[in-house]
Amino acid sequence: MTTDSPEAAAPQAARRHPQKRADALKRPIKGHTSSDGAVPQAWDWRSKFPSIADYGFLSDCEANALIAPSGAVEWMCIPRPDSASIFSAILDRGAGRFRLSPYGVRVPVARRYIPGTLILETTWQTPTGWLVVRDAMLMGPWHDVEKRSSTHRRTPTDNDAEHILLRTVKCVSGTVDLEVMCEPRPNYARNEPAWSYDNSGYSNVTARLGKHNPDVSLTSDLRFGLEGRRAIARTRMTEGTTHFVAMSWGSQPAPKNWTEATAAMWRTEQYWRDWITQGTFPDHPWRIYLQRSALTLKGLTYSPTGALIAAATTSLPETPGGERNWDYRYSWIRDSTFALWGLYTLGLDREANDFFAFIHDVCRDNKQLQIMYGVGGEETLEEAELSHLSGYEGARPVRVGNGAYNQKQHDVWGAVLDSVYLHTRSREQLPESLWPILKRQAEEAAKHWHKPDRGIWEVRGEPQHFTSSKLMCWVAMDRGAKLARLYDEHDYAEQWQKIADEIRADILAKGVDERGVFTQRYGDPALDASLLLVPLLRFLPPDHESVRATVLAIAEELTVDGLVLRYRVDETDDGLAGEEGTFTICSFWLVSALVEIGELERAKALCERLLSFASSLNLYAEEIDPSSGRHLGNFPQAFTHLALINAVMHVIRAEQGERQNHYVDSDE
Repeated sequence: MTTDSPEAAAPQAARRHPQKRADALKRPIKGHTSSDGAVPQAWDWRSKFPSIADYGFLSDCEANALIAPSGAVEWMCIPRPDSASIFSAILDRGAGRFRLSPYGVRVPVARRYIPGTLILETTWQTPTGWLVVRDAMLMGPWHDVEKRSSTHRRTPTDNDAEHILLRTVKCVSGTVDLEVMCEPRPNYARNEPAWSYDNSGYSNVTARLGKHNPDVSLTSDLRFGLEGRRAIARTRMTEGTTHFVAMSWGSQPAPKNWTEATAAMWRTEQYWRDWITQGTFPDHPWRIYLQRSALTLKGLTYSPTGALIAAATTSLPETPGGERNWDYRYSWIRDSTFALWGLYTLGLDREANDFFAFIHDVCRDNKQLQIMYGVGGEETLEEAELSHLSGYEGARPVRVGNGAYNQKQHDVWGAVLDSVYLHTRSREQLPESLWPILKRQAEEAAKHWHKPDRGIWEVRGEPQHFTSSKLMCWVAMDRGAKLARLYDEHDYAEQWQKIADEIRADILAKGVDERGVFTQRYGDPALDASLLLVPLLRFLPPDHESVRATVLAIAEELTVDGLVLRYRVDETDDGLAGEEGTFTICSFWLVSALVEIGELERAKALCERLLSFASSLNLYAEEIDPSSGRHLGNFPQAFTHLALINAVMHVIRAEQGERQNHYVDSDE
């Protein structure tokens, strides 16, 4: 794929402060000493931390894990993705891990996902032989048969999480010394495990983790020794020999031998392949990116409720060594439109329906709608700092919870009503139960659209009149009017359409500069990548002169080496210090917007470049440093993968000459 794009060739004079930004991103951090004594340097090859993009992602749709190239599980939260972690080495090298690898070797020769699955395969070479390791979080048949599940609110399926992390290993050549080391540190490494043997042998051990996490048990055909807070096993493998280790934390029995382990791995492989086969993917070279994004989004769902979390991690820094570190293990309402559009577009209707059901749940009982929720629909997400952890490469503070949960952000009503509109269009009718929700959100948007808020990026500075927030209030009223007509409530339709027209006029009068470019906030010329949504949300037709001017201005003035910033931090009071990388979401939005205004070749070039920045496993974090291609921020990022689906489908459909069916309205 090409690494050049028309954006990268834009005249230097057309950009503002790119060199200042690049220099800031390259500076080594003044990091904190981690638990193993290392003083990390963000851009130093001697860093003790793997690159964010080097982690593999596993999930059983109830919990997830990140595995470093060294074969160590370095991040895992159980029993839910927003529970306290039991392995936290990604945030502090001494905060617990579960490693399986050849003794003395830390760098594998190859890693891949088994095609169509979330099963990670790692191939190791040592001076004396070769190993192949497979890691998976097991899926099995529905097991809550005698008693109903206490967590599931969605309709039961044929499959369910087994609550088992299975690791199998086979020596395919020569002789290799294998080592397994499991060191859980429960409650974000604030507590110690208490290990014990389960029987008279050495192959079954359990770690008591206390009240914040369930206990975990290791079952294996290896022999464990208990050494302090670690369970360790070692063996010498020869060609053809096999072993397995299963870590379990639920009611389902772990495999007891190699035959059961391989059967469980095969069952999980079949589950993922059967699931991805239900989707509809174009016969195109970029299909692999669409499928990996779909699998990643499925892995980021919490199947008991249908919630989609923003990312699997907390506090991976947006700025190397800086303070822009947030907990993304929650479900944002604003992601709903993008999620539903992406899932419906790829034919994954069941996941879309489950996520919509989650949105329906949190909107019930006439409650004030929040911008985000816990995966079980929890409303309070108090933010706290874990001062005992060094942070990824010294980036502190490490945060859990998210203080933005009670911010006032006016885009939320538009997101919900757009989601209702998408869901209703897929059925060609408005379900009776949705009308009260629709009506309340429309009334809230009508009541608040003229007030300042914190904006789509949840800035922690003072509230402003953000143009994108007004835009989403327009979406709320526009979609509300369309839905009211469908529900035969023509009085409401007329009333809401009148407000939509008022908001449109206000935006055009106050949110556009003298060049005809939409700006971040009223009365200020600063640019904001969220205004790329103007054509995507059908606020104006793609051939409108302000749409074209805005897309091109962002492409030329809000980019670093062709990749898009959310905004310039020296132009926006976001309440924080430091720089940040380019937002991959916004760069994919630019691809879609370029297609909209007829710049297909330019869009294809940028899309190719963005796809070339994917990790070796085709995963994305939140941001990319354009000078190095390094991934920054929480990982893997759902919003990035949703924007990828949108952008790739835009390009493919434009190539095929099809009319664009966007994730919002297409009935003009």
